[in-house]
Amino acid sequence: MKGNVVDLAVGVIIGGAFGAIVTSLVGDVIMPVVGVATGGIDFKEMFFALKGSYATLAEAKKAGAPVIAYGLFLNTIINFLIVAFSIFLLIKQVNRFQKPVVAAPAAPTTKDCPMCCSSIPLKASKCPNCTSVLA
Repeated sequence: MKGNVVDLAVGVIIGGAFGAIVTSLVGDVIMPVVGVATGGIDFKEMFFALKGSYATLAEAKKAGAPVIAYGLFLNTIINFLIVAFSIFLLIKQVNRFQKPVVAAPAAPTTKDCPMCCSSIPLKASKCPNCTSVLA
């Protein structure tokens, strides 16, 4: 197996576990604070029923009514933004610790004339400046 395949597999597993942690962070820590800051609004319960009227989202779902649960969608957006920002910071740190790739030096295309020290092409057999014959 190539190293990149193993790295990808580890990344997917860690990403799934990290997603669960961030989901809990958003649902259990951030959104209650946002709810208190906005006057006690519970974003999980924000919905719009397309048929009928229901007091809670659980009632609407139990009745099988079509609903637009925009509060849950808002939680998901915040969840995504936190995951994306965390992965951005992680990748930035990983790239900082990696050694920079140094390109191999290019093969020389010229040489110096032993008589006049001018630069001439490698294939030259005679110096165009001092006309000396090169070995």
